[in-house]
Amino acid sequence: MSRLRVVILGSTGSIGRQALDVASRFPERIQIVGLAANSAAELIAEQAHAFDVASIALTDPAAASRAALLLDETRTVVESGSDAVARLASLPEADMVLNALVGAAGLRSSMTALTAGKRLALANKESMVVGGELLMALPAARDIIPVDSEHSAIFQCLVGEDAREVGRIWLTASGGPFLGRKAEELADVTVAEALAHPRWTMGPKITIDSATLMNKGLEVIEAHHLFDVGYDDIRIVVHPQSCVHSMVEYRDGSVKAHLGATDMRVPIQYAFSYPARWDAPVTPVDFSALGHLDFQAPDEATFPCLRLALHAGRVGGTLPAAMNAANEVAVAAFIAGACGFKDIPRVVEQVMLAHDAQPLQSIEQIADVDRWARHAAAGTLGSNGVMFA
Repeated sequence: MSRLRVVILGSTGSIGRQALDVASRFPERIQIVGLAANSAAELIAEQAHAFDVASIALTDPAAASRAALLLDETRTVVESGSDAVARLASLPEADMVLNALVGAAGLRSSMTALTAGKRLALANKESMVVGGELLMALPAARDIIPVDSEHSAIFQCLVGEDAREVGRIWLTASGGPFLGRKAEELADVTVAEALAHPRWTMGPKITIDSATLMNKGLEVIEAHHLFDVGYDDIRIVVHPQSCVHSMVEYRDGSVKAHLGATDMRVPIQYAFSYPARWDAPVTPVDFSALGHLDFQAPDEATFPCLRLALHAGRVGGTLPAAMNAANEVAVAAFIAGACGFKDIPRVVEQVMLAHDAQPLQSIEQIADVDRWARHAAAGTLGSNGVMFA
């Protein structure tokens, strides 16, 4: 049996590290042929050595130089820059690209992978948020396998079903670390509190997005594009146990729910193994000990980022790109201690109000909107006496 040859973009992040853990469990089935990261030179060099990877790329040229010094140049080619990262997505010897990059910068690599005929394991939801219309218009869009736990769950619930018979999609949300709090209780929350997710171990950006519920709004936009379901037919339900990863309701009233361990290695492994299933990389759920499953509606008044993301998705065009860029700037500012938690939705909303949304036409247009929105978000932070660039 030939091995699946995989490129991992974002290999030093949370998803990338867990993907390599899965690969280490199945060396006879998975071969890592390329790795990319932003600037973690020492870690990516360690990964390349451990998996005997021939091609790596780092966005940061200085980091690429450090990595090259740590590796045998006769065995591993080290390149630098965003172009090099995107090129890895079309590596001739690769069968699959796992895009675990953070932020809208991942769109270019997603498009490159699909255009090159690679199967795309998509963990970079921002690709679909800002450029879903472009990605899904590609003939190879059928080769996208979602890695987000919720979208992997939906994907699995749809296997063997007629997509035309879907009534509604139910996206579950953990509620994040501030579930149950009211708006006035969030003014002084710290970065450490916002990063203390009760269920999932993730990177800092997505963890803050989970705390604001922006992440769930982004996931609704992603689900809309991936599964061709209207916004009115996508519902969000807060489920603190995070055991039900999402559900698909069919027109006859039947509901398929995907349940399992709270561990990202499960959807990562499914993307690698699809359509087969391999031995579980995690301890199965003990349903007799689980006790109960709770569900409730999200609190959009306390967490306005959810409302803002849903509005951006419904308007479409370039507004999701502007919304996403503003959010990335605001979240980075919060993590850096340059603004408060409640400044995040304020910045996003002001940038959205200032943006003149246009029909989506090209990746270059998205890049222009992204640059404008980042500048506008930084200016909005500055207008409140907070300097961040």
